[in-house]
Amino acid sequence: MVIVLIVAAGAAWESRAVQLLGAHPGIVVLKRCVDVDDLLAAATAGQAGVAVLGLDAPGLDLAATDHLRRHGVRPVAVVPGGAPAEAARLRASRIGIQVLVDETDLNSLPAAVTSVEAEPPAIVPAEVASVQDGEPWLPPAVGPGGRVIAVWGPGGAPGRTTLAAGLAAELARRRVRTLLVDADPYGGAVAQQLGVLDEVSGLLSAARLAASGQLAERFVSVQRGIDQHLSVITGLPRPDRWPEIRAGVLEHTLETAREQGHVVVDTGFSLEDDPGSDFGSRPGRNQMTLAALEVADEIVVVGNADPVGLSRLARGLVELRDLTGGAPVRVVVNRMRSTLGWSDKDIAGMVEGFAHLTGMHFLPDDRATVDRALVAGRTLVETGDSPLARAVAAVVDALAPDTGAPPAPADGRAGGRAAARPGGRFRRRTAGTTRPR
Repeated sequence: MVIVLIVAAGAAWESRAVQLLGAHPGIVVLKRCVDVDDLLAAATAGQAGVAVLGLDAPGLDLAATDHLRRHGVRPVAVVPGGAPAEAARLRASRIGIQVLVDETDLNSLPAAVTSVEAEPPAIVPAEVASVQDGEPWLPPAVGPGGRVIAVWGPGGAPGRTTLAAGLAAELARRRVRTLLVDADPYGGAVAQQLGVLDEVSGLLSAARLAASGQLAERFVSVQRGIDQHLSVITGLPRPDRWPEIRAGVLEHTLETAREQGHVVVDTGFSLEDDPGSDFGSRPGRNQMTLAALEVADEIVVVGNADPVGLSRLARGLVELRDLTGGAPVRVVVNRMRSTLGWSDKDIAGMVEGFAHLTGMHFLPDDRATVDRALVAGRTLVETGDSPLARAVAAVVDALAPDTGAPPAPADGRAGGRAAARPGGRFRRRTAGTTRPR
């Protein structure tokens, strides 16, 4: 007897599938799950042997299918009618599903459910993935632990993601084990900015592992390798998926990451608390940002150097003052330029009265360097020496003075590693998750 769970995510084939499976003498449909999270919870009970699921179900990824297999549940995916066969097979192989049934051929579903699964394809171990085709990526040895640095800034695109990625890359350039975490609840951009081409969100994978109590032992599976010292936990693939990050998940993720090295967190802009979250299980949208600030050992606040940006920065520092919990606050004024007519001293006098700061830094308006890094999908230090890269390095000197002077770059230029490699706009960067060859 085969016990079956079904999750169709509202697809039209669900009723027909239940009818066909129920009519088979060797199959019992145990539950029709409302979503993938409900399916994973039902699978944990250990009663089912097969999960029939829609290949396009929201939240279905490699971590989900791994969870099913650990509890003895074999996934069988139904492909939407009209979907390209090659694309469906590629998607299924990436998330570890071998058996596919086309929606237009549901009559074959009972046979697929009762069939014996073939030997699974060879997979790349979690310890060995690739930064680029042909280049092995090994998770660095776990270090003595580090600090959590949260990068926050008010609305208006002051450069939170660029600065967070720059700080993490500079720490890694100094051969310090560093993790960059994208915790923006309004839709992360770290993956796009660094050319990480992967459909599996590291943050959502971490949320599922945390729910099952396996985050610490499988933490490497949620990371994507950038180089031998830097890895990334990618953020939400779409802004509407923020409710999937339950309260406590980000804190658990950051504490686990801190045990391996320094952690740089890219946060959202809003500090508003959602009072409605106190009356239900759904977290407030800004809970991720507030959690990152609460866990942080130091907070880096970034703002624009123009009048509008400085006004927002001042108001943000006042809001932040009641939330820091004693964590040091350091201000970085971005896009500083002579055309504004202000000196560093002038701007420092405008800002310092709104909060007790441990330091203030200024980044030049180096648009050419930023554009070059964005187009190539690289970090700032990978683009070579520049005024902006040197300014970010000065911020790291203050944040982590124990990291010492950076090693000499391979290309002989001061202040940066080798320039971006030619041959394409993006470098495919993947690491940590197991995947079929």
